[in-house]
Amino acid sequence: MKKTFFLLIIILLVTFCFDILLGSVRLPFSEVWAALTGSSDNIVYKEIILNHRLPKALTAILTGTSLSVAGILMQTLFRNPLAGPDVLGVTSGASLGVALLTLTTSAVPFFILTGWGQISAAIIGAVLVLLLVILVSVKIPQTVSLLIIGMMFGNFAGAIVSILQSTSNPDTLKLFITWTFGSLSSVSWTYMSIMAPVTIAGIVIAFLLQKRLNVLLLGENYATGLGISVFHTRLWIILATALLAGTSTAFTGPIAFIGVTVPHIARGVFHSSNHRITIPGSILCGSIIMLICDLISQLPGSQGTLPINSVTALFGAPIIIWIIMKNKNL
Repeated sequence: MKKTFFLLIIILLVTFCFDILLGSVRLPFSEVWAALTGSSDNIVYKEIILNHRLPKALTAILTGTSLSVAGILMQTLFRNPLAGPDVLGVTSGASLGVALLTLTTSAVPFFILTGWGQISAAIIGAVLVLLLVILVSVKIPQTVSLLIIGMMFGNFAGAIVSILQSTSNPDTLKLFITWTFGSLSSVSWTYMSIMAPVTIAGIVIAFLLQKRLNVLLLGENYATGLGISVFHTRLWIILATALLAGTSTAFTGPIAFIGVTVPHIARGVFHSSNHRITIPGSILCGSIIMLICDLISQLPGSQGTLPINSVTALFGAPIIIWIIMKNKNL
């Protein structure tokens, strides 16, 4: 187990270095090292590395971490291997919150449309959709029906977003459409000071819930018998998921499939469902996968970039198909 964690940490460090080293502009390793250590005199190289590639690589780690942990929290809460922020409409709710803020408030100062204003709108949207899914799950215990209802909530939120798009002015519409493609390069150091603390807060809550999450795997009745408040545990899971999924969606756009697939990868790598293992395992696996997707999206050696959302979909869709084929009783 320790060897696996050590190997994943090494892979994470290697992919992190490659994500900084590779890009549309080829940079010598010596210049990259000099910029990171503060000994470079090349202003252009320092700007590219310190103010573009480094925050982008850190954003990939934060995004992979937040979506992966949010996914494992939702899969435990609903006891469904296909639950995730995007599948159950949580990401769509966050997108709706950002759309309401961006597309309907052209008279509001720009600083409110970004930073804490954007993240608050995304978290509120994620919380509302997640609460609706929780309420429905009380009445409908069947996992397939719950997934379908979650998708309907997502489609409903998407329909409202489409209506807002059709009635918005071209400038705000262009801003929102670009955001929906997903991007890791839009998070500057200023936004990083907002994204990182909120993400860390969600991760801390998830770690504090590890024991309760393990008990929930055995069923709510068993958890109640052990004196664990299922109601309060659900509220904490909702809060952590909203913080993680809402923050990630606010700053990087609606990135799909990571929250659903990474927990399964972590369980497969460590051969365990113990949250003391799968949560840190998901953090490492999610970070590595997001860095790899970012490398693919950059198209090293060319001037073009691919939407990160498309790259993660190409990666995650086959894994979800495999999960469904493996679990024929879903």
